[in-house]
Amino acid sequence: MTEEVQYGFYFDNSKCTGCKTCHIACKDRLVGKLRGKDDIQTNGVANLPGILWRRVYEYGGGVWSENGNGSYEQDVFAYYVSVGCNHCSSPVCVKACPTGAMHKRKADGLVLVEESLCIGCGSCSRACPYDAPQMDTERKVMTKCDGCYDRLAEGKKPVCVEACPLRALDFDTMENLRAKYGDGDAHIAPLPSASITHPNLLIKAGSKAQPAGSGSGSVLNEAEV
Repeated sequence: MTEEVQYGFYFDNSKCTGCKTCHIACKDRLVGKLRGKDDIQTNGVANLPGILWRRVYEYGGGVWSENGNGSYEQDVFAYYVSVGCNHCSSPVCVKACPTGAMHKRKADGLVLVEESLCIGCGSCSRACPYDAPQMDTERKVMTKCDGCYDRLAEGKKPVCVEACPLRALDFDTMENLRAKYGDGDAHIAPLPSASITHPNLLIKAGSKAQPAGSGSGSVLNEAEV
């Protein structure tokens, strides 16, 4: 690999049904990696409250309005967005980290945490507009989506991609993703503007998708994410 190689995700919003299989598969893998397989075998998805390295947001909004003749019109919408770490080209989490624990690998562009350097200050988490860094409060270290780099070394896709029953996710070099899917659509709500961190995420927007930052709706399942 060269320094120009950058991995990233593709997400097809028009296919996502909000089943959350991707975030369950992600949590099972990372908990098993961080805590040991016994935690998964005993408890299923291990009990790390509030930690989800991949999250599925249900976003909806719109209104009904009455016409003068007593009929009604509506522009109601609802859809799902699956998001993890976007391994950004300008990662603000890396800039915010005071120790260098949060870093971007030159070989593949993945943003990772060096746990031996992490002091658990939470600066990266506060900086990230995607909520990708997740604090393991028991161990007092930051954790996050690591792009399944161990699986990549074996020629496999990340577990979230392989778990999706609708094939709404893909992962590859950005060059390969663009060759396969094109440049994608503009980012959609509830995601922030792509100009903040230049995320390596291509999105195919569904017909009801709202522009990023539009504020036209709200996250309907916030308690679950």
